[in-house]
Amino acid sequence: MTNNQSTELLFELSHAGRRCQRLPASDVPAALDLLPADAVADAPPPLPEVGEIDLIRHFVNLSKRNMSIDTNFYPLGSCTMKYNPKRHERLASLPGMANLHPLTPDAACQGMLHVLWEMQNILTEIAGLDAVSLQPAAGAQGELTALLVAAAHFGDQGQERTRVLIPDSAHGTNPASAAIAGFDTVSIKSNERGLVDVADLKAKLDDRTAVFMITNPNTLGLFDGQIAEITGLLHDRGALVYLDGANMNAIVGMTRPGDFGIDMMHYNVHKTFTGPHGAGGPGSGPIAVRSFLAGYLPAPMVVKHGDRYKLDHDRPKSIGRVRSFFGNVGILLRGWCYIRTLGPAGLREMTENAVLNANYLLSRVKAAYEVPHGDRCMHEFVASARNLKRQRGTSAMDVAKRLLDFGYHAPTVYFPLVVPEAIMIEPTETESKATLDAFADTLLKIREEDAAFLHDAPYTTPISRPDEIKAAKEPILRWKP
Repeated sequence: MTNNQSTELLFELSHAGRRCQRLPASDVPAALDLLPADAVADAPPPLPEVGEIDLIRHFVNLSKRNMSIDTNFYPLGSCTMKYNPKRHERLASLPGMANLHPLTPDAACQGMLHVLWEMQNILTEIAGLDAVSLQPAAGAQGELTALLVAAAHFGDQGQERTRVLIPDSAHGTNPASAAIAGFDTVSIKSNERGLVDVADLKAKLDDRTAVFMITNPNTLGLFDGQIAEITGLLHDRGALVYLDGANMNAIVGMTRPGDFGIDMMHYNVHKTFTGPHGAGGPGSGPIAVRSFLAGYLPAPMVVKHGDRYKLDHDRPKSIGRVRSFFGNVGILLRGWCYIRTLGPAGLREMTENAVLNANYLLSRVKAAYEVPHGDRCMHEFVASARNLKRQRGTSAMDVAKRLLDFGYHAPTVYFPLVVPEAIMIEPTETESKATLDAFADTLLKIREEDAAFLHDAPYTTPISRPDEIKAAKEPILRWKP
């Protein structure tokens, strides 16, 4: 296969008569055909006809274009792309785990139910809360599930609370989840330190408030030390506080959300406990709540009676299912393996190393790239190319695109919106000092490159600077040399 062929579609590689396998002629009598004649096509669909070696080379060549945590440094701020230990992949692939049918009776899957019951309890303890549902399939669905739990709770209390308050630095899924759950959203400003503007919060907090959604540490990589005051304000008005747990990997083993006043939260298993993630899935977004909210959690939940485990469907106040069967059990299993491998001391060390790596990288680049909110961070930090753009004409997008030429996945850019020309960097705890130094050296090199040269980067990828909006609306599905 030539290099050009690796970019062609399977339909373009097709030649009549080629096959990956050859099957004998069907020996099923025509009389057994259960489909009516008008439901059968006149001719087979025009599927590509390729040999096995052509098929393998096609997909392997496509795979070489991908960046992944196994092949490249992936400092994607907010999204936390950390290494997925292969030991967990092997354990999750054991036949007794991978081949367990979701309709298996409880009595025949006691081992898996035991693992899930332990996972519920472990996540409860880490959160400092009282009950956990493992069912949500992603962090955003965990947010939505928690808000539906809150709505059910206030409905039971006969309270009409219609508003959800959200900091202006929040993840975009927060207002989206609130809107889907039927709430109006109110934005709370950040102060000059990048934290919640408590004065603005007080001005907008009233008896219509159902939930305040906060990410702590926030998307600027800063821990909001006002959190106890904030939760107290909300509780005094009868409202709940929800923690977006996307950044839990910065505080696990150091502090517990329940201890600083949080009532509900979600976990991102891939961000905190190394479940694989990417390409739209799979995901897992368990939620933890206080005891007075536990009855509303999605059913079923794993319960233990004596030394036996079962799925409990008898939960009359439950909001119902949010996911088919029990959720993405394969990802939960990987998270359980990670937690059991590290133990409490190891999880704390994970947190310490994540914060150390982020602060080291911050110290290396802050002289060349402005960091608007201080010299210290938690697990990630947000630099800005604002001065670089003003002085040299180089934008955050230029920096991000140029990094691809050096084999690095670009950091998140232009988020959070409260920082102009934002470059959001998260190295995670799994990267070595050598990797961080090489990445920092590259950022410093790019800082000095000619702006006109950077505007056309990357130079080593098949496509350099597509019009991303046009590409989404008018995709070109046929490669042209």
